[in-house]
Amino acid sequence: MESSIILEKSNRIGKITLNRPEKRNAMSPELVEGMLGALDEVESDEGVKVVVIAAEGKAFCAGADLAYLQKMQSFTAEENLEDSRRLMNLFDRIYNFSKPVIAQVQGHALAGGCGLVTVCDFAFTVPDALFGYTEVRIGFIPALVSVFLQEQIGAAKTQELLLSGELISAEKAAELGIVTSVVEAEFLEKEVQDFAKKLIENNSGQAMSTTKALLRSLHQEERQQKLEEAAALNAKSRSHPDCVRGISAFLNKEKPNW
Repeated sequence: MESSIILEKSNRIGKITLNRPEKRNAMSPELVEGMLGALDEVESDEGVKVVVIAAEGKAFCAGADLAYLQKMQSFTAEENLEDSRRLMNLFDRIYNFSKPVIAQVQGHALAGGCGLVTVCDFAFTVPDALFGYTEVRIGFIPALVSVFLQEQIGAAKTQELLLSGELISAEKAAELGIVTSVVEAEFLEKEVQDFAKKLIENNSGQAMSTTKALLRSLHQEERQQKLEEAAALNAKSRSHPDCVRGISAFLNKEKPNW
């Protein structure tokens, strides 16, 4: 069975590639655990100074694996909470990671996939990529990402994006500060590599790590408390009739009648 994560290390860059192109890199438990393991490996490797998160296929990440979430709707509350906390741990791990993390977004980043971009330090995207926190459209809630997004772009814009579930362009995502730069597809990889190289050659790794830790220390206790609350809400919402109906409709390629 092919691994859902590919880890490569070269030129002091650790590249973690999502490798479920046939599922639009939807976040299964295996993919999340694979990412956590890869992050552990590159963090402990002194030869790696910068991390890049990329993806295979047309989509960067479509968010949660809805077929798996549908199965979990019949699981116990404890099992759902454990699964929700797994994603919380991934987002939190990236957000607090001791080395700079760059998202290389070659396609759409939706729902939890957009959350993944949100928690990276930098994000470079192609012009055609769409971004959106689309959970409300299937009766689910964008619980975990709300904590990080509000901290980054403010309450009003977060509310607009999360309550509307609207898709936004790469240009709009850049205006909001969700992505760093919009780059033509043919130059995306080179742009990311060049930017990573600048960080590696021009900046002290220790200074970047300490600066990031300082920034993350602001509101840290409140953030952790809110993340735990969000994980619990994420788990609880899965069994709500709206979520059951919404995921079923999506998987059957139907539009739910709200």
